[in-house]
Amino acid sequence: MLLRILHRTRYRYHGSIDMAQHMVHLRPVNTASQEVLSHELRIDPNPAARSETTDVFGNQRTFFSLQSTHNMLTVEADSLVQTSAPEPLPEGAPWRAMTWERVREHFRYRAQAPFDAASEFMFASPYVPRDDAFTAFARPAYKAGLPALEAARTLMERIHTELTYETDSTEVNTPALAALAQGKGVCQDFAHIMLGCLRSLGLPARYVSGYLLTRPPPGKPRLIGADASHAWVSVYVPVVTDAGAADGPTGAWFDFDPTNNRCGWGSPGEDYVTLATGRDFADVSPMRGVIQSGARHTLAVAVTVAPPDELDQLEAAASA
Repeated sequence: MLLRILHRTRYRYHGSIDMAQHMVHLRPVNTASQEVLSHELRIDPNPAARSETTDVFGNQRTFFSLQSTHNMLTVEADSLVQTSAPEPLPEGAPWRAMTWERVREHFRYRAQAPFDAASEFMFASPYVPRDDAFTAFARPAYKAGLPALEAARTLMERIHTELTYETDSTEVNTPALAALAQGKGVCQDFAHIMLGCLRSLGLPARYVSGYLLTRPPPGKPRLIGADASHAWVSVYVPVVTDAGAADGPTGAWFDFDPTNNRCGWGSPGEDYVTLATGRDFADVSPMRGVIQSGARHTLAVAVTVAPPDELDQLEAAASA
């Protein structure tokens, strides 16, 4: 599926900003299920300095600084991505032999055990603590001897069914435990809750930020800027021998979207675009920065995900 993503962020300051520095994660990554065909990041006003780097999680990020007075900042990412349908979750050997208890044991600390890079996604992170409340919520899904992938799918379904998706029910910095306690939230909260459940059981999982192609209501046109960023969870399952050692680098990440109850090997679906992965939202915030001024601001974010031809028509109609 060929998808174009427009992600526009605009800050209007109530006063002048003398100097600013920003870091953005707005370039999609290449994965087994998607290829970035083109990407352009437009910044107004033009930054005095700008650089692109790869962070410790393999995400593409851009740093830029503004060293002249300004009262508005617009950052627009324009990406063209080719996606493919992911493989379904595997159900046969060797994955079925990997019970969730066996995965937990593989990541339990042992002196001189081989290092598994996925272990860095087991621990508490700024938005996701390890807590007994998460363990209690996850326990009905994690029955003894259940394959790790089957248990993760059951947990995803439990979050999707028992929690309520409600726009504006939380803030970007709402703790995952608070969202779990109130039983409602948005995609970021659902992803953080699932991460908390998995890590509290001793299982590695990472946060995925990205986009999802949405469909307008029947008979209604698609609107530019009416979409939003999305978030889901990626769960790691190693392949382990009877001796308990990983068979080299084997193992895989599997994606679970508790908001929409969809999952797959490498992506929840062909209509998803992966932007960045990290321990939680704090690692992959689309845009963050510091400014030299006490000015207040208003923020407007507009996201559009659509086939390129359709988006071209929408842009032409909007400018007519």
